[in-house]
Amino acid sequence: MKTTQALDALTALGHESRLAAFRELVQIGPEGMSVGDLRERLGLPPATLTAHLNVLRSAGLVDDQREGRVIRVSANYDRMNALVAYLTENCCAGSGCSPPTACTPNPRGKSR
Repeated sequence: MKTTQALDALTALGHESRLAAFRELVQIGPEGMSVGDLRERLGLPPATLTAHLNVLRSAGLVDDQREGRVIRVSANYDRMNALVAYLTENCCAGSGCSPPTACTPNPRGKSR
């Protein structure tokens, strides 16, 4: 990850509603959820959530997929892991600490 990409991601996450949306999507798993369900969970007006999702999407943190009339949005785990790796690449100045491992979610109902 380049510094500009990390800055874009951190800027996108630097708002309470966007951070809440991203965390909700990370928790729900790779199958994501409909924008309507996310809106209900967060209690945001539709236009406000759309604007926030556009910022997250622009930073590469969320992906979406149209399913008929429904848009399903999900966290981009590869981008999230790249950001965490970028932030921890020089962890502890090489003194042997273990940086966090990458998040590898399982689709619901699948065994590891």
